[in-house]
Parts: sequence; C-alpha cells; structure tokens
Amino acid sequence: MDHRPGLDPSVAEVRRAVRAALDEIEGTVVVALSGGPDSLALALATAFEAVRRGVRAQAVVIDHGLQEGSDAVAGRAADAARSFGLDARVVRVEVVSAEGPEADARAARYAGLARAAEELGADAVLLGHTLDDQAETVLLGLARGSGTASLAGMASRRRDETGPTWVRPLLGVRRRTTVAACAAEGLEPWTDPHNADPMFSRVRVREHVLPVLEAELGPGVAEALARTAEQLREDAAAFQEMIDETIEDIVEHAEAGISISVAALAANPAALRNRIIRYVADSEFGVSLSRTQTLEVARLATDWRGQGPIDLPRCLARRVGARIELVARA
Repeated sequence: MDHRPGLDPSVAEVRRAVRAALDEIEGTVVVALSGGPDSLALALATAFEAVRRGVRAQAVVIDHGLQEGSDAVAGRAADAARSFGLDARVVRVEVVSAEGPEADARAARYAGLARAAEELGADAVLLGHTLDDQAETVLLGLARGSGTASLAGMASRRRDETGPTWVRPLLGVRRRTTVAACAAEGLEPWTDPHNADPMFSRVRVREHVLPVLEAELGPGVAEALARTAEQLREDAAAFQEMIDETIEDIVEHAEAGISISVAALAANPAALRNRIIRYVADSEFGVSLSRTQTLEVARLATDWRGQGPIDLPRCLARRVGARIELVARA
C-alpha cells in the first residue's frame, strides 16, 4: 500500500501511475528529464518503482542549447536524478529551423531521446506529459480546426515504425500533483522561462484560456477535455482498423504513385472516405492534407464533372477512368 504513514498522497498518486506503466514494459527504460516538476516527479517515481521491479532505468536530459546556461540546467537535472538512484546522461542536440521554435525543439528532443534509447538498448521512453498537457493539446487542436486525429491528443503509448515505444504514465495526473510531489520530496524543480512566454500559443492556453473556462464553466474542464481525447482516440483506432481492412481491396500501385477505386471510395461513408484519402496521401507521399484538399479529392469520386488535376503538396490527384490517381508532381 502506498498510503502508509508519512507518504504524501501526491507522491503516492505519481508512483501508482508509473507502476501501472512499468507493469507493461520489459527491459531497460529511459526517463526523459528536463528538470521541471512533471519530469522530475516522473523520474523520482520511476527510480522507486524500477528498483522494486528489477527494471533498469536511466534518465536522459536533452540540452537544446537554446538558452544561456542550458548546459548548467541540464547538469543539475542529471545530478538530481543521480541523487535518487538513477543513472543519468546529458545529450546535447542541434535544433534545426524548419517548422517553428516549438516544433523544431520537439523534433530535436525526440530524435535525441530515440538515439539514447537505442544506445542503451531501451525499448521504452517515459515522458512526463500530464492531464493538463492533454487538455491544452485538445484545445489547441480545436482552435486550429484540426480533425479527430489531432483532437484525440497524445497517446499514453505510441510505437513508431522505428525507434522506441513512447510512454506517458502521467496523462491521468494533474500538473498540480507533480508540483506537490516534488515539494513533498524536497525537490526544487527548474522553471523553464519558455513556459511563461506568451509568444507560445500553448502558454496562452495554459495561463489564460483554461483558467477562464474553469472559472466560467466550473471545475473539471481539463478532465473533460482529457476524457474527450481518450474517446476520440478509441474512435480513431476503430477507423484505422476499417481502413486497414479496406485499403488492400481498393488501392493499387500506379506509375509514379497510387490509385484508388472510384466506386469503392464513393460507396464508403464520408468519414471513412476522407480518412482513406488522407491515409493514402500520407503513406505514399508523406503529406498531411487539409480538409479542403481532402474534400476536393473526394469530389473526383462523388461529384465528377470533368474537373482537372488537383495540386497537392508533393503530388497531384486526377481522375483516370474508374480510378483516382495520386501521382508525384513532375
């Protein structure tokens, strides 16, 4: 039992969440540690639970090099992990400008964690995202008019085609609980200045939007958003199963691309039809179609009036007889 005398309830809650995650993992795990309260509480709980389960765990601190003194911050985080029994290493990464500061830093961070996991022979990387992070993700997706894949938020477990399994043990834990857990254990988390910079949309959601929703609609908004994400993720998984069952029968390779049966596409419900189109474009060309682009491609099957090819990122869509071809642009 975790509720023994002297054990703070916040520490017990974080440990339970980590224990449940470790029960589904075999072998070495990497704990992504920034030094903030969420990742610090995660690392501390992992150190405790890993010993009890005979699991090898190592903390990996990513130094993005984007702020003066970032190396010292990373070093302190690694020292904190070592103080409660975890092996720890600092990995310096290069952030390449491509899609914006947040996305670029995230891409570099995940790449660094994946490399560290490979070097350690770890199959899983534990990430410190909380229920609050999930709620913020759903709100941002809603504001951008994203589809259900985005509104489904972050998965508690995700395995890419290559690399480790990404595990988020704390998606059911509030941020205030991780802060309380650190305080109860006498830890002093690092506060990232970027987490208070209103230049970032996520910070504005955290500092202004969610508090207003809680004040005007009552408590429980964050939990409701997280539940919505979980339900949408279940729906997305069901749709993906349908796509996997359907795709082999209606898709064929074409010269410089791929083709889809018009009759089969038109016969499917709009939700499934649009998902098939997006899935094919992403799988074949690595592009994410907007809703407008998806609907234009769908019209080649459902509202054919002799329209010409549709320009899409990296490819074009055109109707050829009884099929819709997505082919590389010349």
